[in-house]
Amino acid sequence: MKKILYFFSIFLLPFTSTAQNDVELFVNDMLLIADNFAEPAAEGASYLSGAGWFSSAKDLELWELEVSVLGNVLFVPEKKKSTDITNSDYRTFDIQGGQSANIPTAFGGSTDVVFEGEILGNQFEFDAIEGVNKSVLAHPFFQGSVGLPYGTDLTVRFLPSVNIDDVAFSTYGVGLKHNFNQYFFNSQPNDFQFAAMVAYSKYDVDYEFVPLLVEYEILNEQRVALEMDQIEVDANLFLFQVLTSKTFFDSGWEIFGALGVSSSSIGYVAGGGGDFLGQMNSALETLDENNFEFKGDVGLSYQISNFKLSSMISAGKFFNANLGLHVRI
Repeated sequence: MKKILYFFSIFLLPFTSTAQNDVELFVNDMLLIADNFAEPAAEGASYLSGAGWFSSAKDLELWELEVSVLGNVLFVPEKKKSTDITNSDYRTFDIQGGQSANIPTAFGGSTDVVFEGEILGNQFEFDAIEGVNKSVLAHPFFQGSVGLPYGTDLTVRFLPSVNIDDVAFSTYGVGLKHNFNQYFFNSQPNDFQFAAMVAYSKYDVDYEFVPLLVEYEILNEQRVALEMDQIEVDANLFLFQVLTSKTFFDSGWEIFGALGVSSSSIGYVAGGGGDFLGQMNSALETLDENNFEFKGDVGLSYQISNFKLSSMISAGKFFNANLGLHVRI
């Protein structure tokens, strides 16, 4: 009899209008928690994916190959490490002992904020998600470019999944750069060079954290409503840039800069378990959105024979530094 009652309580109760409404409200509240946590990480992903695509507006020689090892260093502003919340933001739970609080984002640190509420007639409480406590985020990757006909370079980048301090990265992308100086009469290699670049990159980053656990009771049996221990940010980024560079005579030094716009499609997936994790991930799909970001890049490179060192700063909502070692074959 107990098993029969349990079956009805788990599988039929959520489909009654009141219970279903309670679950939907709870999932929507948790959706807001996840969005506040992950949104700055999604914005940072667009800067990490959009940096390092070029170190010169010049094109490579036909079929010339350049192999590169690069690294991004993303600097996280303090305002992106936490967010303000109030009880009016939520329908099924409140901030324990207060009306408002400041909680971490994915980049933030620890917190003592606790939420308390009710679901399906049962009281629950859970701790706010704690971030990875990062002011600087490092992201290495590999890149290869080849010179194509008509002053065009094809660039491919990749990074198989690596884990750095509980943050896992993977990156894949492809870009095309086209030099315009070939259309200028009497253009010389030491003149200002002009080009345009379009690139696509897929960037995944997983943020792991101390599990967020929400439990409730049915028929004197303790159940897990939701347990989240990671959020994956899945970013698809399209980037368009116009760029210029100038070589200082035959010194090997070259300065370069660019202005660009990126369009990023960001998705989230929560990892963990619990009765409502599936509904939570279905709801997270509604957060998928296209974001447009404008940014500027400025950099400097130095070439010795077939080797080149480059550095670049990208500025916008975040600052990102990119360092690279390039070898031409």
